[in-house]
Amino acid sequence: MSIFRLKRNWIIGGLFILTFALLLLLRVGIFDEGEVDQRGDRGPNLQMRKDRETWMNIYQQGEKIGYVHRQFLKTLEGYRIIESVSMQMNIMGMVQDLGFRTEGNFDRHLSLSSFDFELRSNLFRFAARGRVRGKVLSMVAGGSGAEQKIDFPFEKETQLSMSLLERLVNEDLKPGESRTFRIFDPTLMVQQPVKVAILKEETISVMGRQERAKKVSVDFMGVPHFAWIGEDGTVLKEEGALGIRLEQVSKEEALHKAALSSGADLTEIVSVPANKTLQDVDQIKELKVRLEGVQEGEIFLDGGRQSFERNVLTIRRESISNLPSSIKRDGLFENGKTSLESTPFIQSDHPEIQARVREIVSPDDAPLVKAKKLMAWVHENIQKRPVLSIPNALETLRNRVGDCNEHAVLLTALARASGIPAQVEAGLVYQRGRFYYHAWNALYLGTWVTADSVMDQLPADVTHIRFVRGAEQQVDLVRLVGKVKIEILSQKK
Repeated sequence: MSIFRLKRNWIIGGLFILTFALLLLLRVGIFDEGEVDQRGDRGPNLQMRKDRETWMNIYQQGEKIGYVHRQFLKTLEGYRIIESVSMQMNIMGMVQDLGFRTEGNFDRHLSLSSFDFELRSNLFRFAARGRVRGKVLSMVAGGSGAEQKIDFPFEKETQLSMSLLERLVNEDLKPGESRTFRIFDPTLMVQQPVKVAILKEETISVMGRQERAKKVSVDFMGVPHFAWIGEDGTVLKEEGALGIRLEQVSKEEALHKAALSSGADLTEIVSVPANKTLQDVDQIKELKVRLEGVQEGEIFLDGGRQSFERNVLTIRRESISNLPSSIKRDGLFENGKTSLESTPFIQSDHPEIQARVREIVSPDDAPLVKAKKLMAWVHENIQKRPVLSIPNALETLRNRVGDCNEHAVLLTALARASGIPAQVEAGLVYQRGRFYYHAWNALYLGTWVTADSVMDQLPADVTHIRFVRGAEQQVDLVRLVGKVKIEILSQKK
């Protein structure tokens, strides 16, 4: 494998997990009861529902890459929905298996009682399980041996997004009506609004027969997704971005592996072409680019080494020659949380993380010295390969493998444990004629300085275009996929 190809493999991250969870109807998430936009609120239709089972093929640009198995079952307390997804994904020519299974238990109003979710890829496993107690969702989330207990309060009754379309069928929304929900994603620990609208009723062809269906649009962060729901509430077909399509098929056809393909290379599909070639990017001190398809208020373009005005973004590489020998921590807040805080997936207070820090740095080291030592350790000790999982610092420390996201969350945890405020940043980085989605770090060393432990750069080169800061903010990248255009205007060396 060439060095260039290896470096491109390093760039891949959890964006694809996020994107596919979105395109498969946000099957991982939990949502608060929403508001009906066109009509007054109506209680659910409590019509008795029959047990049913559905199989669907998943296609990407016309090629089968997996299947979905969905079961809707009546129980003594209400209903149970079980959904399993199995896919093969092509990430920089490396085909990986990805599967996730969600089981939700609901009362007769389709309000959530409990859920279990599991995501498995070739290397990693992530699981989350939760139970609703009053207006609090108590859950346990994480990988093997790295689970965290978390309580999330909800103002209104809680739903699982896999029951979203079931709920719409129960409420019998008509064409032209819509409803907005707040999605909570246990894999990212964030909430986002999703708007669902009934577009029209039409007849479609399914498995060689004609079916009457409601066409539904699901809008999440500006990314459109469509579903066709049959008269009995069965999802017959779905379509989304990146050429993703789901269609109802027989069990035999869904499980037929001979027809399975790894699909097109997702890295290339979501990358952004550059209008010119950049040489020796580590020598560039200032880069100006024109951005299209982005809105400043939605992402973090202006601040630190970046300035954004009239669609022109200027990036100036930081100087590290006169950094202070100690850090003043007053005012170090990002989105209401300090940049030294331990989180469910950045476990800076875990004994294993803290023990590793003590082995790498000395308490007497200056902040810059600590940062260089920690970044070098991550760069040298974490095997670089694309991973389909939820980035988790403790798991990465134990497994010693990961892409840019694993590198970034681990360096964040190590830096925070050493006393250096740190955040994950994400956006695009230039590689041989294209910009690829990537994650790196911002470390506070008296001022915010970028650091890329994948590419062993401190500060990172100016082709790192930051869109978001904070691991929980990476969901905001979804709104940009397929929309961003970049024109390189000038460079200074």
